[in-house]
Amino acid sequence: MKALIVDDSLTIRRIVRKALAIVGINDAVDAEDGCAALEAINKTQDFDLILLDWNMPKMSGIDALRTLRQSGNKTPVIMVTTEAEKSRVIDAIKTGANDYLIKPFSPDQLAAKVKNVVAAPQ
Repeated sequence: MKALIVDDSLTIRRIVRKALAIVGINDAVDAEDGCAALEAINKTQDFDLILLDWNMPKMSGIDALRTLRQSGNKTPVIMVTTEAEKSRVIDAIKTGANDYLIKPFSPDQLAAKVKNVVAAPQ
């Protein structure tokens, strides 16, 4: 299984990478913003999971998600963000996120979300 970790914080990307290893996902690519994420997806197109921050420079996570879904890409996406407002969560799910995780989170919380999203039928 291959994951794309999209966050402008290197520290968060490292934390997410370690949490993914807990559930056996050791193949991960990093991107620092939505534009870099879309480039990685267009180059590789074989990600099984995308973990996407909301607030990033150049292109936000929600804009990247919208572009991804409009292009027909159905890769499971977990929004991993500090945005805890109910309206933001609803917007992300309506836009096509499969789940939503609010920072700060524990590795176990992330692992549970990943297991649920990966196990869900697409």
